[in-house]
Amino acid sequence: MSHLRVPCSSNYVSPSVVKICPSTKLHLTCTKTNLAQTFTKPSSLHCLLRSMSSLTGLAPLEAVLFDVDGTLCDSDPLHYEALREMLLKIGFNGGVPITEEFFVEKFSGKNNVDTALVAFPDDLEQGLKFVADKETMFQRLAREQLKPVKGLDKVRTWVENRGLKRAAVTNSPRTNAELMISKLGLSDFFDVLIIGDECERGKPHPDPYLKALEVLKASKDHAFVFEDSFSGITAGVAAGMPVIGIASRNPEDLLIKAKPSFLIKDYEDSKLWAALEELDKPDVKKLEILDKNI
Repeated sequence: MSHLRVPCSSNYVSPSVVKICPSTKLHLTCTKTNLAQTFTKPSSLHCLLRSMSSLTGLAPLEAVLFDVDGTLCDSDPLHYEALREMLLKIGFNGGVPITEEFFVEKFSGKNNVDTALVAFPDDLEQGLKFVADKETMFQRLAREQLKPVKGLDKVRTWVENRGLKRAAVTNSPRTNAELMISKLGLSDFFDVLIIGDECERGKPHPDPYLKALEVLKASKDHAFVFEDSFSGITAGVAAGMPVIGIASRNPEDLLIKAKPSFLIKDYEDSKLWAALEELDKPDVKKLEILDKNI
């Protein structure tokens, strides 16, 4: 990749604090975000990639933690289909099918209790039975239609080649999680599977990620997270780790509010690989490259 140059301006900051833009959208001008000051290349449709990311301080990297639904696989459309059909059967919303926006706001990334209370606010027992029936429908759809997030094999190889510890951390029921992980051929990839409902608190609380670090015997200061939902990103950040948000389905503006380090579209996103390349370089060389090219 050719080096990009950012002209001096009143917004100039030291190379040591230049951050990768958290957005997946294309920008034409230098911008500030609520996360950190960020430069993009002027008169170009590509954000500055050769910059210091929040991952560089993690060296030596010990572990990578992954959510499951929407992060390893494109499962949200299957959850949406199952929920839409099940909610229609109980006359939810006056029999009007829920929209994808409603699904994202009320269901995406939530645990079973939260989902049950949306469907049956005054009857948790009935709500949990509803959720169990919905999960049965989802499992049928997943066996037939589940697909990995684009580039998953590439990031899997990157993790394996570096001998990193890895955990799957999810609010999904164990049966669902194990089904998806098996369907993706990842049963032997993960060292541990952490289920939110099996912790004292699930996401958006940090407990599942803290439990994963404990089991892996890894430090939060040397690990990062891949997540796709507001709830999940919130949990990873609360656990003290940088979180790379995957904006494949959930709205980008919603995910940014959870304060991810940056967002990517999928595992083939050049922004991700720029950050991982920087993570592999010695610290001194990183600053030398930035000093020469800014």
